[in-house]
Amino acid sequence: MKSNISTVINIAEVAGRFPSESDLTTMHRYLENGDARLEAAEKLATYHDALVRDAGDAVFQRHANLQKPGEGADTQEKVQKCYRDIAHYLRLVNYCLVTGNTSPLDEWGIAGARELYRTLKLPTVPYVTAFEYLRDRAHAGLKLSPAALSELRFYLDYFINAMS
Repeated sequence: MKSNISTVINIAEVAGRFPSESDLTTMHRYLENGDARLEAAEKLATYHDALVRDAGDAVFQRHANLQKPGEGADTQEKVQKCYRDIAHYLRLVNYCLVTGNTSPLDEWGIAGARELYRTLKLPTVPYVTAFEYLRDRAHAGLKLSPAALSELRFYLDYFINAMS
């Protein structure tokens, strides 16, 4: 897992140069937004179980057809796997907040997830619904500062767009 700082330093090192002004601006922005990202990460960690439950419940309320015979969540085991996957992706969002970039989602979540769901003929719409719920409603109980909310929404939107 990479942070913005390690990425910038590695790029400069490979190029055999000192970090450029834009490199330093990127690092400065990373450090400047650190408090907001960590605030959001801390609240996600604290309320993780409740957020997963609420997001999963929102999925099955909106897409009740998923639990019909032959659909993606037609057994209790499959329903639990949906909640498990939401928990996994939310944990990756938490890692993104800590590192300040999307590499945890890219490397451990998105890369191959859509292909896997297509192969198994499982819809990605439930995960999009869950993360739209988290983006639009669940944050209210977290009582985040505007900056922390902005950081959280950025990574939730990133996941939503990748899975859409």
